[in-house]
Amino acid sequence: MLIRPAAPADALAVALVHVRAWRVGYQGLLPAAYLDGLRAEDRAARYTFGAETGPATSVAVEGDAILGFATIKDDELSALHVDPDAWSRGVGRALITQARADLAARGVRRAWLWLLAGNTRGQRFYERDGWIASGETRSDVVWGASVDEVRYVRELP
Repeated sequence: MLIRPAAPADALAVALVHVRAWRVGYQGLLPAAYLDGLRAEDRAARYTFGAETGPATSVAVEGDAILGFATIKDDELSALHVDPDAWSRGVGRALITQARADLAARGVRRAWLWLLAGNTRGQRFYERDGWIASGETRSDVVWGASVDEVRYVRELP
């Protein structure tokens, strides 16, 4: 498996991972009709891979297949998703390690993320990596879905 920066040509493959990860991982947390209506093409059109400014996305690649991705922006881990077929294979661990290194290289000493409330799989993953729930919560609209989220923080070396 290789971790590398996302390129514009990766947009649809990343979006397919994004949609599959949401459909499986957020089942029971978001309305089924909403999850069923997600379209990879809609997400792919919003990505700005390769731009000099804005979010930076890394992808986990095995052969020609993109297994997952992580996106950072400023001092935030704004997304980390792995294709459900690749769960529990170390893809998420490799991506979060790269994301932490990228944040630290930017001079970030305290990173944060928002996690969908009730996402116990995500909670266990981030807590094993040293992220701590800050006690802050918010309601937000993410990709058109109204969600409740919990903020996690992590000190970086």
